[in-house]
Amino acid sequence: MEYIITEKAFEENIEKSLLEHGGYIKGHPENFDRELSLDKAAILSFFKDTQSESWQKITEVHGSLVESKVIQRLCKELETRGMLDVLRHGFVDYGVRFKMVFFKPASGLNPETELLYNKNRLIVTRQVHYSTQNENSIDILLSLNGLPVATIELKNPFTGQDVIDAKRQYAMNRDLRELLFQFKKRALVHFVVDTDEVYMTTRIDGESTHFLPFNKGYNKGAGNPPNPNGHRTSYLWEEIFRKDSWMDIIGNFLHVQVEEIKIDGRMIKKEKLIFPRYHQLDVVRKLAGFVRYHGAGKNYLIQHSAGSGKSNSIAWLAYRLASLYNQADQRIFDSVIVITDRLVLDRQLQDTIYQFEHKMGVVQKIDKNSTQLANSLSAGTNIIITTLQKFPFVIDKIGKLPKRNYAVIVDEAHSSHGGETSKKMKDVLTIIDLSKAVKEDSFPYGEEGEDEEDMIRKSMQARGKQPNLSFFAFTATPKQKTLEVFGEIGPDGKPMPFHLYSMRQAIEEGFILDVLENYTTYKTYFRLSKAIEDDPDINKRKASRAIARFLSLHPHNLAQKTEVMIEHFRQCTMKKIGGKAKAMVVTASRPHVIRYQNEFDRYIKEKGYTDIKTLVAFTPFTDRETGLKYTEYEMNRFSETELPEKFATEEYQLLIVAEKYQTGFDQPLLHTMYVDKKLAGVKAVQTLSRLNRIFPGKEDTFVLDFANEEQEIIDAFQPYYEQTTMSSTTDPNKLYDLKNKLDGFQIIWQSAVDGFSKVFFKSRNLKNPKDHASLNAFLDPAVDRYNHLKTEEQKEDFKHTLTVFVRLYSFLSQIMPFGDIELEKFYAYSRLLLNKLPKREISDRLNLNDEVALEYYRLQKIREGKIALEKDKESPLEPINEAGTKKEKDEYTKLSEIIEILNEKFGTNFTEADRFFFNQIEEELVADENLSQQAKSNTMGNFKYGFEDVFLTKLIERMDTNQEIFAKIMDDKAFGDVVKDWMLKKVYQRLTEAV
Repeated sequence: MEYIITEKAFEENIEKSLLEHGGYIKGHPENFDRELSLDKAAILSFFKDTQSESWQKITEVHGSLVESKVIQRLCKELETRGMLDVLRHGFVDYGVRFKMVFFKPASGLNPETELLYNKNRLIVTRQVHYSTQNENSIDILLSLNGLPVATIELKNPFTGQDVIDAKRQYAMNRDLRELLFQFKKRALVHFVVDTDEVYMTTRIDGESTHFLPFNKGYNKGAGNPPNPNGHRTSYLWEEIFRKDSWMDIIGNFLHVQVEEIKIDGRMIKKEKLIFPRYHQLDVVRKLAGFVRYHGAGKNYLIQHSAGSGKSNSIAWLAYRLASLYNQADQRIFDSVIVITDRLVLDRQLQDTIYQFEHKMGVVQKIDKNSTQLANSLSAGTNIIITTLQKFPFVIDKIGKLPKRNYAVIVDEAHSSHGGETSKKMKDVLTIIDLSKAVKEDSFPYGEEGEDEEDMIRKSMQARGKQPNLSFFAFTATPKQKTLEVFGEIGPDGKPMPFHLYSMRQAIEEGFILDVLENYTTYKTYFRLSKAIEDDPDINKRKASRAIARFLSLHPHNLAQKTEVMIEHFRQCTMKKIGGKAKAMVVTASRPHVIRYQNEFDRYIKEKGYTDIKTLVAFTPFTDRETGLKYTEYEMNRFSETELPEKFATEEYQLLIVAEKYQTGFDQPLLHTMYVDKKLAGVKAVQTLSRLNRIFPGKEDTFVLDFANEEQEIIDAFQPYYEQTTMSSTTDPNKLYDLKNKLDGFQIIWQSAVDGFSKVFFKSRNLKNPKDHASLNAFLDPAVDRYNHLKTEEQKEDFKHTLTVFVRLYSFLSQIMPFGDIELEKFYAYSRLLLNKLPKREISDRLNLNDEVALEYYRLQKIREGKIALEKDKESPLEPINEAGTKKEKDEYTKLSEIIEILNEKFGTNFTEADRFFFNQIEEELVADENLSQQAKSNTMGNFKYGFEDVFLTKLIERMDTNQEIFAKIMDDKAFGDVVKDWMLKKVYQRLTEAV
């Protein structure tokens, strides 16, 4: 009984599995040469068995010393080039080439290679004494044809030890000077394993040794699921170490990644040996398996959190798909197209795939123009890297492509990878030569026998899924459109990702930091007064925005917040990450950036601080109030392309931004974020996630938020914490509802749509001036009818409904096959009509700087600490459900009333109960299910009738908590109406925005 709880039993269990089911042979520890750190007998036996002709040649060269000379040459190559390169590409001795391994061929077309693959010797050896200095041993050594590739240290929790002890053993007790543990020279990877968890590292570096988890994940978090048939970690030896799997990892995943870092002004190359994490290996293999079975034509959504190693996952997937064959030994994809805006991914792909194949030209980067892209597609380049923006221009340049299948990998998928830009890409890749109609007068609709209806049907088909196109979309934060376009339908009929590596798992495994761990919110309390004698009637909606803007840009407000931020940065942030920590200030607009930098610089100079410098990031603009034009160059004194590198230096500490760098910016030294902007949904997650990158010495992050409340941040993050889901899918019948409403305006005539379509679907490139004129002739009468609508309200209603129809059709046509040719014609007509309708004049923003004064101001800390997200909680996104509602009618009211409402909501002379009274009612109204349903299916005018009764009910229910405000609302009709109207708009807006 004592035996089964020892580490030895665990060791024997693994060995037995590998020998009986893994394709291994038993190794003998005495065969391991401690000085050379390899098994000479196994190496020589492999050469003689698999490469007899080469062995005969080299024997003629070296004679009786052949064995020692060949081993000597091999060891020199291992020293110079490293284990992985020698394994992959062999070595040469006196002109005689030897292979160290035969990898499995991608297809069954080469039976000789398959025979050689079967002659590889995978060896499992227990208790290997590796040192020439002592009798230290490694629990298990895995070798390939005599070369050591992996060491394994086992711990059995029954004996009171686990992976933590094994990690410590590698870091503290393994001498990194021992040849077996030297980086790249012998063992490629080192595992620590107990019955529950697995970790691995590719570099033993004393106390600096960094182990990465190699666990499957459990319940969308870290760890491993229970195994009813044995150990939780049995997948390691039963799946990962099995011959086909292990050889695949060595041949197609492991690679050396070279990074250039600047130290003391010098560029230093730093090498890392990359071994795939479990989820990376899993997603590539599962995708390849599905594609091998289903072929081209399906979409796949991969929801992988930041910190998932997405660049490597994409590189491995691109390589795998480029050489993937089906069961009939036919290549599935002719080209793999990687769509990305990240420059680093191009270099990484090039380097990684070169290590696999030692061939140039496998990867083609499109960095010049669309002609280069067209040429690469025509040439059938294996892997093409480009941006989505180049595709719309290709259709004019590309010749007729032969029939081909394409895999399209989308890096950081968003809904922008849809609509007309995405359709142009599909037009190119599905070989629809729409310019042919112009060139061949004999066949006015393209191919012989095709008519207008055929061309319309082609247009419809090109927008949806294509039998020769497979999309592989990677994102950490899928929007509802992304889920519907790329997701697969689950058992509940709702779209879901094909593969998941959750934010929660990434945090729990330590690959990213939890940006909600240290979160402080501030709230601004203020009282305004009317600074003029007159009390003019002004636009209520614009006035509310103007007053909010007045407050946010008020010098006193900026000064107070600046002091909070600078002093916090000096006292807390500057000391972090060994004194290298940086911060980002997220502002509401470009004018805010300018005001904040001026205020920051003024405060820093006033205090005499010399250790803080600011940078700004924004797109050029002209300030409406001052008339001055601002650019990044003028503010920073260097070009915007230099900003990331400049900010990385020790010279700058604070980056003040408006929109720019809130997404896609990767600076691990970012520790703190100061937020003075309303954030919601995926934008909140993406913005705050700028802080989550790990870095040596970076132990935490900090957010100081002036604009958002705790619940708003929870609502934004919860859908993306584990697996993103949807409450339901978008209803395609909504298109017909919208079309019926548009028909009611009698602006779009069917006869015009029919005439337009005959021209439009004949000549989509509009190169023929006559056709261009014809299209305008069909559109202009509709524009004229629009202009003759009686009221501005009707115009806004029509235009908004038309906009919603165009957007919804463009989206829905990507995810479902529409067979309604009339609807496609109506869509084509509507899309161009929308562009021709008169643009609404943008009225000057209401400026109340002279009419309003700030009487009282107080900035108060509301909460600090961790914002906790819930585990195992679904927080589904809502489907696209835009109603064709008309724009709200502008209302006018007294400036004094607007100020009074704002004061009564935020005034400092109210009690705490007063301040939150309306917020509590608002939350109850938003949570009311009946109101929620009514808001989704009614205009605000209709919604108002049901709202008033519920509002009164909620008010009465809460009358005891604040009788003073209740009495004022009930007794003062004017005041009560303003409050009710204000609450109506807030509740309706929140309910419809959630749709």
